[in-house]
Amino acid sequence: MNLFSLLDNVTVLPNFVVDSKEDLINALVDALKEKMETEEQIEQVRKAVFEREEIMSTGVGKGLAIPHAKTQAVSENFAAFALLKEPLDFDSIDNDPVRLVFLLVGPESNNSQHIKLLSRISRLMNSGSFREKILGCTSTEEILSAFQEEEEKYFVS
Repeated sequence: MNLFSLLDNVTVLPNFVVDSKEDLINALVDALKEKMETEEQIEQVRKAVFEREEIMSTGVGKGLAIPHAKTQAVSENFAAFALLKEPLDFDSIDNDPVRLVFLLVGPESNNSQHIKLLSRISRLMNSGSFREKILGCTSTEEILSAFQEEEEKYFVS
């Protein structure tokens, strides 16, 4: 499964302005609304993401956060991505604020795929040149294209 196939014009938020970590996570979850069948489903996703974040911050360093959760509320993987206009404190492990935030939500029943997708996000975002490329994007289309090109370069044989 490709990360870029999980993202689209609705789930990518370029030049996003937000005041708090909580508002950011809420906005990313809200970006998934039209992919969900019910309001209850989106609220279960929101609850799962916040519960995971309470365990330990998903600010992984290098300006990146990967809020994520597994929940019975979904039967497939969903993702949203935000490129923040200004750095935001996310309680990251390196204490640096974040500008790149990738939300991943998957079914509880498929732990291995969830871990593979988290690993793929980490691997892509660990590339300094890719992070710089994303930080230079100004539109949803540029972000989607950057993800597709990078994934094809590293993961498509």
